[in-house]
Amino acid sequence: MGDLKAPLLGRDRERPSLLVIDPKKRALGVRSWIRIDTAGNSHVLEADKFTVMRRCQLPGRDLRLLDPLFVYPSTILGREKAIVVNLEQIRCVITADEVLVLNSLDSYVLQFVSELRRRIAPNKHINAGTFEWRSPGSKKIDELLDGLSVNALPFELKALEVALETACVVLDAQTAELEDEAYPLLEKLASRISTLNLERVRRLKSRLVGLKRRVERVRDEIEQLMDDDEDMAELYLTKKKEAGNVFAVMSASAPVSPVGSPQAARTLEKLQSIGKHKLDRMNSESNAEGVDEVEMLLEAYFVVVDGILNKLTSLEEYIEDTEDLININLDHVRNQLIQFELILTTATFVMAFYSIIAGIFGMNIPLPLTDRPWAFKWIITVSGLVGVFFFASVILFLRWRKLIPI
Repeated sequence: MGDLKAPLLGRDRERPSLLVIDPKKRALGVRSWIRIDTAGNSHVLEADKFTVMRRCQLPGRDLRLLDPLFVYPSTILGREKAIVVNLEQIRCVITADEVLVLNSLDSYVLQFVSELRRRIAPNKHINAGTFEWRSPGSKKIDELLDGLSVNALPFELKALEVALETACVVLDAQTAELEDEAYPLLEKLASRISTLNLERVRRLKSRLVGLKRRVERVRDEIEQLMDDDEDMAELYLTKKKEAGNVFAVMSASAPVSPVGSPQAARTLEKLQSIGKHKLDRMNSESNAEGVDEVEMLLEAYFVVVDGILNKLTSLEEYIEDTEDLININLDHVRNQLIQFELILTTATFVMAFYSIIAGIFGMNIPLPLTDRPWAFKWIITVSGLVGVFFFASVILFLRWRKLIPI
C-alpha cells in the first residue's frame, strides 16, 4: 500500500467554509462534493441528489448508501456507468471520467483525494469523430477493435484501489490503537483484579466487537465480488465505455444508400454482421482481461483485510484467555474461602461442645461430682481432649476426601 500521509496541495486544501451549505439548499438535498477528473484536477461543487443521479445514471437507492446522516455497512456496487463505494469514511461515486467524493474535513477523506490525484495519469480516450468509414475492406474498424486493451489500470480501478487502500489504512490504524491500549490493560488486569480494570476491559471488548464486525463486512464485500465474475466485470467501466464508442463509430460510419437498392442493403447487412462478430469477440476478450485485473486488485486487498481480521481475532482470543484466567483465580479464591469456612465451622462446633460442658457444670444444680475437688478438673480436661480429637478427626477426613489442601 502506498503512503497516504501526503498533504493536500493547491486548491485541494479547502477551507472549512466550503462545507457550510445554506440551510435552504440542505433542505433540497444539496451537498458538497469533491470532483476529481482523469487529469488529476479537483474542485468543490454543490449538487443535489437528482443532479448526481442524472450525471452518473444511478438510482436513488444507491445514493442513499452515501448519506452521511445514516450508517450503512461497507458496500461496493457496480452499475452500468458508475461504481458506488461506501468504505468506512470514503463515500464516493466513481465513473470512467471522474470521481465524486462527499466533501468532508475528515483526515482520511483528504488523504484519499490527495493520494488519488498523485496516482492519476491522463488517460487517452477514443474520439469517435476521428474515425472514418472507407470501405468494407478498410482496417480502420479492425484497428479500433483490436486496440482497445489497456495496459495500465484504468481510471475507475485506480480510484477503487485508493478507496480500498484508504479503508485498509483506517481499519489498520484503529486496530493498532486498540492493540496498544488492550495488551497493557489485560496484563494489568491479570496481575490485579479490580472493578475499574474490569470496566475498562468491558468497554474495550465492546469496541473490539464493533471494529471486528466492520472489518468482516469489508472482507465479505470483497469476497462476494471475487466470487462473481459478472460483478467484477461491472466494475470495469472503461471497457463498457469503449464498447459504447465502437457502437457510436459504427453507427455514424454506416454508408447511406438510396432507398430500395438491394446491393447497398446486402453490403450494409454484411458490414453489420462483421462488426457485430468483431465486437462480440472484443467484448469476450476484454471482459476476461478486465475480470483478471479486477480480481488481482481485490485479492490483494482481501489479503490485507484478512490480516487485519486475524489481528482482531488474536486480540479477542487474548481477551477470552485473560477472562478465563480471571475466572480461574476467582474460583481459586472462592475455594479457599469455602475451605476456611469449613475449618471455621468445625472449630466452632468443637468450641460449642466445650461450652456446653462448661455451662452444665456452671449451673447451680446439685450433682454428686461437684462435692469432689478433682471432678471439675478432670471433666474439663477430658472435654478438651475430646474436642481436640474430634477436630483433628474432621480435618483428617477432609484431607482424605481432598476437600482441603494437604
